[in-house]
Amino acid sequence: MRAKRNKKNDNPLHTEYGVLSNSFYILRKIHRYRPSVIWLMLLGVVAGSAVRFMWSFIGKFVIDIIQAQSQTPDKDIKPLLSLLAITTSVELVSVLLNTVANNRRWFYFIYMRGKLITERIKKALTMSYQQLEKPEILDMSEKAVQATGGNNNGVEGMMHSVYEFGGQLVLMVVTVSAVMVLDWRLIIILAAVAVVQYIFFRYTVKKDKKETWDALAPTWRKINYMVRVTQDFDYAKDIRLFNMRGWLSDKQHGILMQKQERMLHSRNLWIVNSVFAHFMSIISKGAVYAILIAAVVGKDLSIGDFTMFLGLTATFSETLMLFLNSLVEFKKRSMQTDDFRSFMDLQTDEEGDFIPVPRTGKYVFEFKNVSYKYHGADGYALKGLNLTLQAGERLAVVGLNGAGKTTFIKLLLRLYDVTEGEILLNGTDIRRFKRDEYYELFAPVFQNVEIFAFPLSENISMKRSEQTDNAYSEQCARKAGLGDKLDSLTNGISTEMLKVIHEDGVDFSGGEKQKLALARALYKDAPIIVLDEPTAALDALAEYKLYKNFDGIIQNKSAIYISHRLSSTRFCDRIAMFKSGEMVEYGSHEELISRSGAYAEIFEIQAQYYKEGRDYAESEE
Repeated sequence: MRAKRNKKNDNPLHTEYGVLSNSFYILRKIHRYRPSVIWLMLLGVVAGSAVRFMWSFIGKFVIDIIQAQSQTPDKDIKPLLSLLAITTSVELVSVLLNTVANNRRWFYFIYMRGKLITERIKKALTMSYQQLEKPEILDMSEKAVQATGGNNNGVEGMMHSVYEFGGQLVLMVVTVSAVMVLDWRLIIILAAVAVVQYIFFRYTVKKDKKETWDALAPTWRKINYMVRVTQDFDYAKDIRLFNMRGWLSDKQHGILMQKQERMLHSRNLWIVNSVFAHFMSIISKGAVYAILIAAVVGKDLSIGDFTMFLGLTATFSETLMLFLNSLVEFKKRSMQTDDFRSFMDLQTDEEGDFIPVPRTGKYVFEFKNVSYKYHGADGYALKGLNLTLQAGERLAVVGLNGAGKTTFIKLLLRLYDVTEGEILLNGTDIRRFKRDEYYELFAPVFQNVEIFAFPLSENISMKRSEQTDNAYSEQCARKAGLGDKLDSLTNGISTEMLKVIHEDGVDFSGGEKQKLALARALYKDAPIIVLDEPTAALDALAEYKLYKNFDGIIQNKSAIYISHRLSSTRFCDRIAMFKSGEMVEYGSHEELISRSGAYAEIFEIQAQYYKEGRDYAESEE
């Protein structure tokens, strides 16, 4: 079955694959991760069906034997005991096989859901930074999380549905064949009642999916955010010092009320469905007894046959209802599997023909008529940029907040792709290179430094333990100014970070985190260094010293320094002045000062804060 865009879904990236396609998709996943589960499913279907049918047929034979014995003077119960012994033995074996198969199957379904969760995480990690910022992608990601979040829904629920469908199909075939012998009209009546109930059940499921679970996707995202904010230690100081408890509680309460409103709506839908189902069940049972009583009266149906057909019709009616209802549940789980597959099938920027990143000691970057507009924004964040960064050059990118500095860096690092124009690396458009290979060229240091709950050495290398050179990690840490901190740690470079996993984990201060970020950049030893305002929390003099010292460490590498404070960039070869998304001036510090333009004006305004009887720059000499 061909996948198609779901016109009923507001997200144009969502795809509807269909129940059949999703069933084969799940079976392929089962076969990939645990092929033996296929045999467990078949064993469970056979053993479970045997248990369901056995007493419907055996009950007839038991009653027939009892009736036959009651009409003879010699009451021989051996045939009855033999029948019961054989039946009990077969049932015990069937129950044992069914129990073992179901328990192991259930366990492996959970195991395979874990595998699919891993696939989802890997998918998210391979998506571009730019993709993950789009609301429709975030909603798809949240739906994929929900589709892998429980035993009875989503992808694992789909595994159960495939299994249940097989068992119900076997029961349907046997019971239909048997009941047809009694009266084919009974099949029509029971089928009609079940179909009516099925239609109403299906209507309820679709309405619930659209009006509750689809509508809740943004709400889940808000709830997860509020949970993170209220439990994340990084927010703890602000929450307490600004007395934000009541404010945050009110916000969280409002979001939870949105969730509760949708959940109450869902409950009301299912109450109505339950009442309707019970009403249809009464009609079904009444029809069964009416026809069976008529058969006893008009066709001389024996008590044994009455018992057998009563059991079979009950099994047929129950199975038909379960079968049709499970089709709706099947469809619901399939729709949730659509959510998972839609996210997994999203195209990433890594699909296409790429060329290797040039391996050379010199890298020249050229921005040619580059413009960028953020998703959903009306105006450009960066407009008409033309700039060249030569190999080994120090470039300072300056300007006030919102000038476009960070957007420029994100484009250079290819966290974003340009809206217009192109960025060339040694004459080749950077979109021709695989992102992972292109990222190897850069050692970035951002303003917000994140620490992972791993050893300090791995926080510097950003690699697995077996790939980390502890001695080199320590060397880089000391070069970055963490020597005193290392000496104070009992386990030195092997110290575990944070207390999330390890109770004796260590956290760093803001300044120490900045030095850690510099150590990461040194360890990576990439040819281009990018410092995106990592020292914003420092005063201008401390920032200037740090930049100056770090500049001496990186030697002949290319470097881009981002700052809204102009005094820290005087040692750079070129300075690019940004304002309102455009580069308004470009040149050396002396050239820009001599032009008496925007750069010179802002420099003079800022410089007055750094003069204490002598020029700030002279104080550094």
